[in-house]
Amino acid sequence: MKTRILGIDFGIARIGLALSDENKIIAQPLHVITMEKRLDPTLKKLKDWISSHAKENGYTIEAIVVGMPFTLKGEHGWIADETHHFIKKLKGHFSCPIHVLDERLTTALAERTLKEANLSRKKRAKHKDKVAATIILQNYLDLR
Repeated sequence: MKTRILGIDFGIARIGLALSDENKIIAQPLHVITMEKRLDPTLKKLKDWISSHAKENGYTIEAIVVGMPFTLKGEHGWIADETHHFIKKLKGHFSCPIHVLDERLTTALAERTLKEANLSRKKRAKHKDKVAATIILQNYLDLR
């Protein structure tokens, strides 16, 4: 069965997802999961969605890459603490390796890219998280 790598841009309101091609060269935007009030139901929704998509499209997840939102000075802020908590819980739902990648400025780059594509603010908001996940995953694939 084909394997792919999943990219995740974790956020307080939404989780952006991206998926590699089967050769693990190109990242592509996949989906956005809306956060629930609690993390456990969100993780269940995430796992169920990924499992369903993988089954329908005939692949398995080889690894997961999660963006870590350091401050511009490279320090941990409160969102980095939330991301660490998310990763810890994520490990309980997936058996594949989970890698962490510095994601400074990926959301800003995603926003700028969508703005340059002349998308309205509403459409940018809808796609920004999965585009940020795509940038995180592409950076990881390029580093491999």
